[in-house]
Amino acid sequence: MRNRISFIIALIAATLLLGCGSGESADNSLGTAEPVSAPVAIPVIKVESVPQEEPASSLIQEPEVTQESEEEAAEEPDQKYPPGYSEDVEFDPSWEYADYTVINSGSAKLYRASDNRNDVIIGVNAGHGTKGGESKKTYCHPDKTPKVTGGTTQAGAVKAPAVSGGMRFADGTTEAAVTLRMAELLRDELLADGFDVLLVRDEADEQFDNIARTVICNNVADCMISLHWDGDGLTYDKGCFYVSVPDPIKDMEPVATYWQQHDRLGQALIDGLAQSGYKINGNGHMAIDLTQMSYSTVPSVDIELGNAASPHDDATLAGMASAMVPGIREVFGLGGR
Repeated sequence: MRNRISFIIALIAATLLLGCGSGESADNSLGTAEPVSAPVAIPVIKVESVPQEEPASSLIQEPEVTQESEEEAAEEPDQKYPPGYSEDVEFDPSWEYADYTVINSGSAKLYRASDNRNDVIIGVNAGHGTKGGESKKTYCHPDKTPKVTGGTTQAGAVKAPAVSGGMRFADGTTEAAVTLRMAELLRDELLADGFDVLLVRDEADEQFDNIARTVICNNVADCMISLHWDGDGLTYDKGCFYVSVPDPIKDMEPVATYWQQHDRLGQALIDGLAQSGYKINGNGHMAIDLTQMSYSTVPSVDIELGNAASPHDDATLAGMASAMVPGIREVFGLGGR
């Protein structure tokens, strides 16, 4: 704009100068003779076009919105895994306590929730179910001290069967078969509630001893829940309880660091079962020196869901699975559902 005004002023000035140099003026028209001046050079003014400045708003490139990008924006972030997604998890011999295992050639299965994901992995161990597990032994404690209570293995023993065979229910069904079915039903409940599930044993014969099962949960899951029914020989249903850590080993690592977390998880499960009307044995826990808790570095519990006289049909097992989920949510600070 400023260049354009300068051009107009220069053009007017040049016109005036041209009129004076021609010898004809208003006075000349009256017949007065004036000397003719020499021609005056007219300056050449070069005018360049000035590009108009774009409005600031026109310089902002609006993102192109396509149908595909709209669909991606509308997609929930928890839809990463399709329904039924799972992956195999192999045992890593470099893990802590891995060298204490004697049976570790199995493969666990990690299932991922497809909806309402909360990014918590629950390790679910179906007790027993390892062919040849009773013929091999592992250390009861990582410091190789003897057991302080009796159970499947007597007090004072330094080693215990790598995996015991389990008992049989009154109708002849093996404990290993029932724990596997219970693990599958608990997996389904947890997946529906947004948890990922590490199913340590997902077949009748899984080649993992008790230490290997514990170690894989230590490194892959956020907790470990082992499912059992008590082989006490009673002919009546004694009810559910969890196995707590006995006092004499509470100073032994890693037990010393984690035993309170083990108890909190066990009590949360028992509370859920009690609130759903399932029978609870005594005060809901019993102190037993188990290999699992001796090697656990995540919240870990062995829960006994009854004994050989307890009902174990699918409806009962499914109800128990559903009853345990609120307690798991509480432990991980996820609130009610």
